[in-house]
Amino acid sequence: MRSIAACLLLLCCTAVMAAPATPDYAREKRWAEEITPQLMVGDAVYLTQKNGHRFLALYTTADNAPAAVIVVHGLGVNPNWGLIGTLRSQLADNGYTTLSVQMPVLAADAKGDQYPPLFPDAAERLDVAYHFLHGKGYRKIAIVSHSMGSRMTNYFLNHDPNDTMAAWVAIGMPGAYSDPQTLKMPVLDLYGEHDLPVVLDNAKKREAEIQKIRGSAQIQAAGADHFFNNRDKELVGYVKAFLDMKLK
Repeated sequence: MRSIAACLLLLCCTAVMAAPATPDYAREKRWAEEITPQLMVGDAVYLTQKNGHRFLALYTTADNAPAAVIVVHGLGVNPNWGLIGTLRSQLADNGYTTLSVQMPVLAADAKGDQYPPLFPDAAERLDVAYHFLHGKGYRKIAIVSHSMGSRMTNYFLNHDPNDTMAAWVAIGMPGAYSDPQTLKMPVLDLYGEHDLPVVLDNAKKREAEIQKIRGSAQIQAAGADHFFNNRDKELVGYVKAFLDMKLK
């Protein structure tokens, strides 16, 4: 009996461990309810995944835009948070249509190492976002991502069979790039002088990885931290300059 009970317990534990991570849809809903009534720039749109889940995206058009940019936030936040809100609005002011996407989130106390199981969900959302912009007539589409959003974007680009993106700006990328040989678009690796240790400690490795990708570059922003606090002008300037070179 004990051996049977032990086997059943092992099977139950294995099943729990093997269960895929599920995004916290209730938390996404709370973010949406907080953001949309106060939205001053752009329009709230809802995009749909294969499982029927509708996720928020903030769509901001620019007149005669030569390209569109998907903006990807970091761990556990939302598409209008902090520097993401700055990028989505000010890049539109500078001539680029933007689509800032709600990425899958876990509970507020979840750690970064709990997020990789959500990467396939994140990749699907970015694919849906791409097709939304493509359907609006944009043929040049780039991605600008921050922190955990850069890791999610990396996963998406690793698994994108169509090489759909024209450029990628990875801000505050934790660690190194996964499967950099699959990246075909020019990459800007942008990070702060006072960034997080996981970003700073891997900067040389990331630089070596993107040197193999034509048109790519790395920039350390003097005086900036991981969130580019009080550095909005410099942040937008770095991103805009790179996009202008690659998309116009």
